[in-house]
Amino acid sequence: MRPTVLIVDDHAEFRDAARALLQAEGFEVVGEAAGGVAALEEVARLTPDVVLLDVQLPDLDGFAVAERLAATGATSDVVLISSREAASYGPRRRRTRRCRMDRHSDQTLMTSDDPLHGDRPEPQVGDW
Repeated sequence: MRPTVLIVDDHAEFRDAARALLQAEGFEVVGEAAGGVAALEEVARLTPDVVLLDVQLPDLDGFAVAERLAATGATSDVVLISSREAASYGPRRRRTRRCRMDRHSDQTLMTSDDPLHGDRPEPQVGDW
C-alpha cells in the first residue's frame, strides 16, 4: 500500500508541483488544502500518513496546525516546509513537537529519516 499524503500550501502552483513529484515517487496524494483550518478538517476526514505542511499560511500557520494535530492525537506524520531558513523560526520551531524542518542552500529538504524519504539517500540541491 502506498503512503498517503495531504499537501497544505496556499500556492496552487506549489501544490500542483508537489503532487506531481510525490505521485512520480509512488505516493498517493489524497487531498490538498490552501490554509490551516482546511488542513485540520482534511486531516480529520482523510487521515493521511503524511501531511506536507507549509509554515506560512493565510489563517493558521503551519506550527499552529502541527501543534493542534499533536493535541488531538492525529497519527499523521507532519513535514513542515518553508522557503525561509529554518533558523528564522527560532524557538517556535523547537517548541513544535511534531516538526522536522531541514534547510540546505536555497531549498528546503526532507532528509533520509523523514517519512517521505524512508531509507533513501539524502536529496541534493537540484533534485528538487
